Amino acid sequence: MKFRKWIKGTVLAIAVITSLTFSLSFFPHKVISIESENVSKITIFDGNTGEEMEITDKKAMNPIIHNLNSITFQKGKPSFGYMGYSFRTTIYSESGKVLESLIINSSDTIRFNGFFYRAVEGVIDYEYIEEIVK
Repeated sequence: MKFRKWIKGTVLAIAVITSLTFSLSFFPHKVISIESENVSKITIFDGNTGEEMEITDKKAMNPIIHNLNSITFQKGKPSFGYMGYSFRTTIYSESGKVLESLIINSSDTIRFNGFFYRAVEGVIDYEYIEEIVK
């Protein structure tokens, strides 16, 4: 009998913690938090043209990293099943490890970890990225 109460209590506690954690993820927050000196390259695949650009110049990478770090995003609906995008962006560390991977759809929308995120504070410098990949 005590064991059943313990199991019910444990399952209930796990459900409450999981629900609370999921709910808290919808509060506006910074999605990207990367030190620019730890970045060795950024690859950007342009979904409009099919061209991929590898950026290794710190002067070109730093504005992108600084811009993404400065934006506060609000998590939105799931992005599973959606096709097409503007810029698939992957940021690599000095050791070649992927630090972050996201899709930039517009100046205020990204897809990240299976969800759409909308900028609520700041905007993505979309024009700068467009110029770099040309």
